[in-house]
Amino acid sequence: MKVFTYSEARQKLSTVLDLARSEEVVIKRRGGEMFTVVFKQVKQSSPFDVPGIKTRATTNDILDAIQDSRSMNTEPNNKPTKR
Repeated sequence: MKVFTYSEARQKLSTVLDLARSEEVVIKRRGGEMFTVVFKQVKQSSPFDVPGIKTRATTNDILDAIQDSRSMNTEPNNKPTKR
């Protein structure tokens, strides 16, 4: 753990932040208050990055389902659907 005074932390902010990546950093104010600087790693992910699921469906099953959903006669009574 590394402790900096408020003034030192202001002057060496880049160093304080770099150090916080690997260890706890504390900034101490004149009145005795102490603050901890914590490195927070942000996970960069896509909204399309979703967990997969296990299924017994084959590629042909999936392609057939897509073809069925895109066909005009998807209603049980074989009437074309309105778009």
